[in-house]
Amino acid sequence: MLISTAYAQAAGGAPGGFDIVGLMPLILLFVLLYFLMIRPQAKRAKEHRSMLAALQKGDEVVTGGGALGKINHVGEQFVTLEIAPNTEIKVQKPSIQTVLPKGTIKGAASS
Repeated sequence: MLISTAYAQAAGGAPGGFDIVGLMPLILLFVLLYFLMIRPQAKRAKEHRSMLAALQKGDEVVTGGGALGKINHVGEQFVTLEIAPNTEIKVQKPSIQTVLPKGTIKGAASS
């Protein structure tokens, strides 16, 4: 005979019972994900929003594309940067990545 006989297994726990021990790995995984990924990302986003709100004329900044410039005008959605003498570009506020210390552009230009 090629087919073996199948036997029923012994009865387990109560059917439909709530097993908190079975959910512990899932809960632990979510807590770990929160502290390693979600919380630090939210903190960085909050810092970036506060940096954008504090932008003012004369700040030296770096954009996401790598453009280095000095702010000439701050609008609601856009910022005008002077990237060279008599050369201005208009960029969106969220594209600004970093505010540099004063005098950084002069030091970068002489290098």
